[in-house]
Amino acid sequence: MTLKLFGIPGALRAGSTNRLLLAEARRAFGAAAYDEADLRLPLFDADEEEATGIPDKVQRLADGIGAADAVIIATPEYNKAPPGVLKNALDWVSRTEGQPFRDKPVAIMSATGGRAGGERTQYALRLFLMPFRAHVLPGPDVLIPDSSKAFDADGHLIDARQRKALDELMADLRAAAERHRAG
Repeated sequence: MTLKLFGIPGALRAGSTNRLLLAEARRAFGAAAYDEADLRLPLFDADEEEATGIPDKVQRLADGIGAADAVIIATPEYNKAPPGVLKNALDWVSRTEGQPFRDKPVAIMSATGGRAGGERTQYALRLFLMPFRAHVLPGPDVLIPDSSKAFDADGHLIDARQRKALDELMADLRAAAERHRAG
């Protein structure tokens, strides 16, 4: 049976280098059914949740995570932290039933305009994911600095060390997804 992979881009912009990074990660992961999150969600508001319940778009996000064998999160770093849209999505998902991230293999990576490649955003994201009890892979770190220059015209990573780290992380994620599916 084909593995199910779910991608979460931390940036809304269609041309984001994190979407390119997700595409590279999908290729490195290998054959899998793939679905991708839409983080264009309303801002989390407990009053709104009480009045109308979990928004349909949020439930679709949680269902996508829950149905996946593994999750990839590729996010930029905004002001030394993950973007607000990603934090907002996690806040909403935490309100859904069923703990969709529980024991789920998750790989995180970042492509940023800065020189550190998103180290701080990944550290913060690991903290954000702790309450979900996801199985966040410890590495290798995939940190893509100066990301506007990191991909060739076909959307492939140029740097061999970055490709090697991504390949290794995706091989580890695939192995974790196969173990997760086997139960």
